[in-house]
Amino acid sequence: MKDNYKVIENRELQEKLYHYRFYPGLDLYILPKPGYQKKYAVFSTRFGSIDNRFRMKSEQEVTELPDGVAHFLEHKLFEDQYGNAFDRFAALGASSNAFTSFTQTSYLFSCTANFEQSLNHLLDFVQDPYFTEKTVKKEQGIIAQEIKMYEDHPHWRVFFNLLAGLYRKHPVRNDIAGTLESISRIGPDLLYSCYNTFYHPSNMALFIVGDLVPEQVSRQVAENLNGRNYQPLEEIVRIFPQEPAAINCERKVQELVVSEPIIFVGFKDTVVENLQGRDLMRREILMELILEILFGSSEKLYNELYGENLIDENFGADYTAEINYGYAMIGGETRDPDQLYERIMKAVAKIKKSGVNTEQFERHRRKVLGNYIRRFNSLEFIANNFLAYRFRDNDLFELPAILQEIRRCEAVNVIEENLDPTRHAVSLVVPSG
Repeated sequence: MKDNYKVIENRELQEKLYHYRFYPGLDLYILPKPGYQKKYAVFSTRFGSIDNRFRMKSEQEVTELPDGVAHFLEHKLFEDQYGNAFDRFAALGASSNAFTSFTQTSYLFSCTANFEQSLNHLLDFVQDPYFTEKTVKKEQGIIAQEIKMYEDHPHWRVFFNLLAGLYRKHPVRNDIAGTLESISRIGPDLLYSCYNTFYHPSNMALFIVGDLVPEQVSRQVAENLNGRNYQPLEEIVRIFPQEPAAINCERKVQELVVSEPIIFVGFKDTVVENLQGRDLMRREILMELILEILFGSSEKLYNELYGENLIDENFGADYTAEINYGYAMIGGETRDPDQLYERIMKAVAKIKKSGVNTEQFERHRRKVLGNYIRRFNSLEFIANNFLAYRFRDNDLFELPAILQEIRRCEAVNVIEENLDPTRHAVSLVVPSG
């Protein structure tokens, strides 16, 4: 098996990343962390809940999937004819998990012993699917219960109600797990078809971090891949609907059993779909700085809201930037959602009028950089975020350099484009009865 190999050094972080590419396209990243007892590995595919319409590059026929297939596959891969993959990890003393997001599915484990056996197990169960009518039917019942449970989960509902308010057509508005109707249309043949497309090595990546010898780990991965008879896969063309610039609806309210109302205010970004690579990452960093300046815990507004008992420590602001969608989201639990909404909108209007001062910008630039460097002590943060960035053609290790490059004057345009009051929606969960 032929492979390409290079070492990427980051002077600011004092890290050395080893990158191997194995035929027919699997990327392996190894980050040695001498002295760390724990080792962490994540095996990810670029297949998430929004990937429900696609075709192969040489074909015209478009495949349309029912909502929830990526999440269904995640569940099913842990079960094979020999039992449950979780149990075999536990027998090795490893802790394992998996998750499906809008854009990817990931399988992971951490351990302090039996690393080689655990890594082989990760590679084996992800690459050896086993679906039957009986096991798929059983899984439909399990996922149906999960869907019903999340129908009553207040923070889950306020989040997806906000996305449904912001987006009219884009599949990001749909629940990752699908619906009771959509999962009823998932069968073994469909799962195998999606697996063979999206779980091809050229659509996947593996990141491993810990006290490791890269040459040994790469040899183990190569040996596991060798003999699986993979053939090259042509490009997957993902197809998304033309999303209008306007939001879907301004306000969504749902009654649930909660002690206090929950409010999320969202702003739809219509520029992000035209950005790629470094430009996309630059915009994300700028928006993170702007939201910290507006709503960060060190700022005057946050402390005023906290002192007035309008927010608690879980109040926050976040920005999501993907290749074809993006949004800012602000909110949390509050005793008075109308007053909190008014204060959020006033803060946005004020920064649009007055701009960002130099002291605030530099202080939050240092804060973001400091948080980033500190989080490199977390093996999970490094691995999960590296692959999330990699799947959208970004490099997590470039964040410090981009953070140093951006200028305060750039914030003006980003504020105008991203925090447009004509493209904002409100989602509320209020106490029932």
